[in-house]
Amino acid sequence: MTQTAPGTVPAPVPLERVTHWIDGKAFAGVTERTAPVYDPALGTVRTEVPLASVDEVDQAVASAAAAFASWRNSSLTKRTQVLFAFRELVNQHKQELAELITAEHGKVVSDALGEVTRGLEVVEFACGIPHLLKGGYSEGVSTNVDVYSIRQPVGVCAVISPFNFPVMVPMWFVPIAIAAGNAVVLKPSEKDPSASLLVARLWEQAGLPAGVFNVVHGDKVAVDRLLEHPEVKAVSFVGSTPIARYVYETGTRNGKRVQALGGAKNHMVVLPDADLDLAADAAVNAGFGSAGERCMAISALVVVEPVADDLVARIRERIAGLKIGDGRRSCDMGPLVTREHRDRVASYLDAGVEAGAELVVDGRKVQVDGDESGFWLGPSLLDRVSPEMSVYTDEIFGPVLSVVRVGSYDEALKLVNSNPYGNGTAIFTNDGGAARRYQNEVEVGMVGVNVPIPVPMAYYSFGGWKDSLFGDSHAHGAEGVHFFTRGKVVTSRWLDPSHGGINLGFPENV
Repeated sequence: MTQTAPGTVPAPVPLERVTHWIDGKAFAGVTERTAPVYDPALGTVRTEVPLASVDEVDQAVASAAAAFASWRNSSLTKRTQVLFAFRELVNQHKQELAELITAEHGKVVSDALGEVTRGLEVVEFACGIPHLLKGGYSEGVSTNVDVYSIRQPVGVCAVISPFNFPVMVPMWFVPIAIAAGNAVVLKPSEKDPSASLLVARLWEQAGLPAGVFNVVHGDKVAVDRLLEHPEVKAVSFVGSTPIARYVYETGTRNGKRVQALGGAKNHMVVLPDADLDLAADAAVNAGFGSAGERCMAISALVVVEPVADDLVARIRERIAGLKIGDGRRSCDMGPLVTREHRDRVASYLDAGVEAGAELVVDGRKVQVDGDESGFWLGPSLLDRVSPEMSVYTDEIFGPVLSVVRVGSYDEALKLVNSNPYGNGTAIFTNDGGAARRYQNEVEVGMVGVNVPIPVPMAYYSFGGWKDSLFGDSHAHGAEGVHFFTRGKVVTSRWLDPSHGGINLGFPENV
């Protein structure tokens, strides 16, 4: 993307009417219910998105079910060819995808490009599906008896994705599901739906048969129908913990396998021996990147004394150098996704002060390079936060970093492990023994050592513990492949004609 000169407004991304995508083509639908889609940097309505009715969801599921019947029997060679072609098309269109993300989510274009790149890693992982679906074989378990295992697709899979990563999160699931032979119905967030339609067109161009990938936009009506529909066999969800719990309970009650990734309260522990410049850089990047609207954002900075004053000063200095504004300009952080969300996040600053925290940096006073009507809130830093405060207990999902001061490693570990969330955590230290002890003792699914956002590569699996995950399977990696397939074991016996067709099988002749 060419850099826009400061103070100028970049050309807007061309608007297209948002439609569903069913059976390989755009589908306008018949429902009269719609929702506005905002440009967060301008504070104006960009377009509208249709909200699917039950009948429209049923059409998408029927299309997927019909396509699954033949796609499940397609060769691994054919599926791999489609995946490789899709990978190339996404790579060719990553700038366009990034600009769509920025126009509707608000994150800066560099963040959006990073999102597309991380999604591509899962596509590349899925390109290896012939190896990933290999089973096992045991010859001669009994006389003329062999046993082997195979993995088969589950059927129609629903993916319900959040607003914060409209390209990356669907790619955690969709490429693996399709490569394994399933058909998919994606229900993206209604806040930033346009990127999903470009992805649908890229699947079509890659040679994916019509109906294997479908998109329906909607709200609770669409979600509930997907959770109840008898043809939907598996559901993947990412969102807040209350909704993740609802999706898991409703989906499993209707006989589906469900992986529901919930909320987070990610802690970054800083020991006194840590490189404080490294820790300060990491806290700023992990706390305020993508305006803090990511499930792996650092929200609680747990500092073991006596280095808290020094670290807070370094973070405050770095915040002062950040440029906040329109993500299509050369800024470090963009707006929040909606006005309502911005106001909710900002309310925690007053709540923290009222509870006794010290407001070191007030993001409400930030000067922005953007339209004054945008949904702005700058990086905010609260010090001397205690565990009973709402700024600590709640998943804020915005650019608010809370500093909790503790006296020892043991106190820090106890604080992290007593939290109901267990998504990601990090420890900053130069003590290898302390780091090794932390990764062993902490009750969190993803751990970083001097790495603030420990999102694993696609060949490992992404997911947390405790209230950050409902279900048994994490996203992508080996667990993702197993989620989108079912195991089957075959025990076979073939009579040997040289023995005159006599039964040589088991158990008689073991």
